[in-house]
This record gives sequence, structure tokens and C-alpha cells, in this order.
Amino acid sequence: MPIASLLLPPLEVPGALAAAAAPLGVLVGLFVLLVGAKAGEELARRLGQPAVVGELLGGFVVGPHALGLVAPGESAAVFAEIGVVILLFAVGLEVRLDDLLAVGRSAVLTAIVAMVLPIVAGLAIGLVSGETVGTASFVGLALAATSIGITSRVLAEMRVLDRAFAQIVLGAAVVDDILALVLIGVVSGLSRGDLSASTLLVAVSAVGLVGLGFAAARRARGLPREAFTWPLFADSPLVPSFVIMLGLALVSAALGLAAIIGAFIAGLIVAETEARDEVEHEIGSLAAIFAPFFFAVTGAAVDLGALLDAPVAILAFSLAVAGIVTKWLGGIIGARRIGWWGATTVGIGMVPRGEVGIIVANLGLAEGLLSGALYSAVVAAVVLTTIVAPFLLTWAVPRAIAEDTAAGP
Repeated sequence: MPIASLLLPPLEVPGALAAAAAPLGVLVGLFVLLVGAKAGEELARRLGQPAVVGELLGGFVVGPHALGLVAPGESAAVFAEIGVVILLFAVGLEVRLDDLLAVGRSAVLTAIVAMVLPIVAGLAIGLVSGETVGTASFVGLALAATSIGITSRVLAEMRVLDRAFAQIVLGAAVVDDILALVLIGVVSGLSRGDLSASTLLVAVSAVGLVGLGFAAARRARGLPREAFTWPLFADSPLVPSFVIMLGLALVSAALGLAAIIGAFIAGLIVAETEARDEVEHEIGSLAAIFAPFFFAVTGAAVDLGALLDAPVAILAFSLAVAGIVTKWLGGIIGARRIGWWGATTVGIGMVPRGEVGIIVANLGLAEGLLSGALYSAVVAAVVLTTIVAPFLLTWAVPRAIAEDTAAGP
């Protein structure tokens, strides 16, 4: 989709003015998205709801499936990607490496169980619907992938990133992304009859990146602030930190992982240095500006019209319910040692599928395995899990905190 499509209807200008028209359309589209997101956030805050719910709603209202004021194109997608990268970098800054490693076993177990159960459920629903094994596999894979952007935003807003359940969610999300990478490669290869060793190689590289990132974070412990202001271009520690963030996000994306994993690791590294507090303060303003674009673009993609078709609606709701229940069970099983409500919060934190599930659905469509109707149902289910997660978190987190407090040190 051309970037000029951000503005509806497109500007029609002759000759020399054409070059100026496209940037104008981009700016208007970004302006509408940001205003919509912030208006939704204001409404949500006044109603006592998470800001992310309002940003999703604001994006939907101004998007092509509601008022039609904007149709997010390439530029909006870039802003959205930058926003979620900054968001996960900021989340990494609030997490201590030792705390994350302390819940490593629970995080790995949660990631495995919370991936296997949705795949089995999606596969079963697909087969019952009369789909082939290959098609049903993609349905299950779309339900298995987790998007941590929305959960991390809600947990950060509630100031609970230092809690054990939040640490398990973040650690499980990293493992989940690596597992999803392997499974996407396996399922895609099997569907084409071309499963190569490159899938395993990429997976090993991804594990290596995470391991090196954790090692770098440990080595960076106590690094003085002056190390970030030594370069002449560094007016503040934020500048080199931002370079590190984009660099690791790029490496992560090049390996096939989500860019946000690299950004999160970058945050972990900087968090171990003496520049942590200053960078955390300065990145907060950038996150407040850019992160809403990610949620507004996600909201703008919601097409409620697809649910007017009864079979599609029934399948979408079935997939959404299965996706929510299986992730909840994954948290209960994987994190049961931290208590019922803590484990419940972990499971709910893994519920949003977001852009990861949509990417899997798009891959299935491109491979010819998903029909138009099935694709719509899968995307609708992904969106439903994304929207419902913040509400479930605001319900579960206070109970998990009370349980943790009652248990004592």
C-alpha cells in the first residue's frame, strides 16, 4: 500500500506539487492516528481502564473500518514498529537481569506449555471444521504465538514489572518467540515439502543472540555513566543507548526474531549500568509519543464487518476462547509455584497474539493454506485476544499482588 494512502481520499495535485502532496498525506495520517489514540487514552483513563484499551479503540474509530479518516500505510507501520521497539526497550530498563534469570525455569516451562496447548486446540478446531492438517497447523500456530507489547504496556502502567509474575511473562515471551520462529519454519517447510537445516540454524542463532545479550548485560553491570557520554555526539546517555537499541533490534530482526526481542535485551544491558535512571526518565517521553502509534495501527486493522458472517463469527469466537483458555492453562501449569493468582496473571499476560498472530495468518494466506473466510476468522480471533487481555490483566493483577503480599517474604 503506498504511503499516500494514509490520507483518505488521496490528494490530487498536478506536476510540481505532487512531491509535496505525499508528505502532506503522511503527516495528516500520522496526526489523525496520534490524536485518535490520545483521545481514546484520555477516555480510557477517565473510565479507570488501561491506556492501551483507549489507544486500540481510538485507532479503530479513526480507521478504515469505522470513520474512515485514515488508512494506515507504510509510514504508519514504520512509526508503529519504532513505537513498540521503544516500548520494549523501556520495559527492559525496568527489569533486572538477576530477577529475570531467577524465574528462568518457570518462564521456559510456561512458554512451552503455553505454546503446545494452543497449537493442539487450533489444530483440533481446524480439523473439526474440515480443514487439512497443513491448514489446521497454521491455525494452531497463529493461536500459539504471543505478542508481549500490549501486556508489557499494561504491566508497566500498573508498576508491577518487578513482581515475579511479570518477570515470568517477560522471560516466557522471549522463549516463546524463539519457539515460534522454529515452528513457523517447520510448518512452512512441511507445507512446501522443503524442510531444510536452515530452520535449525536460525533457531540456534536466535538462542545465541539471547545468551550473548544476557552475558553482555552481566558484563555491563556497574558501567559508569561516563561510558555513555564519552562520544562527542552523545549529549546524553540516551543517544548511545538508542543506537544500541536499534542495533540489537536490527540483529534480532535479521535472525528472524521479532525486533522487540533485541530491543528488550538492549534495555536489560543498559539497565545494569549507572546510566539506567537517566535513560529510563528520558525514554519515557519518547515512549509516550511513539508507542500509541503501535496500538492505534493495531486498532485500525480491526474489521468488525467480518463478524457479520455467522460461520466466520462462530469460528472466530471459538478460536479466541480456545486461545484465551489455553494460554491461561499454560500459565497455571508453568508458573504454579508462585500461587494461583500469580500463575493466572502469567497465563493472561501470554494471551495477546497481536501482530505476531497476524503475521502467521498472512503467511498461511500467502502459502495458499488459508481461505479468505478462514483468514478473516483467524485475524478476528487474534484481535479479540489482543483487546480482551488488558481487561483481564486489570482484573487479575491486583489479586496476584494481594496473594503475593499475604504470602510474605
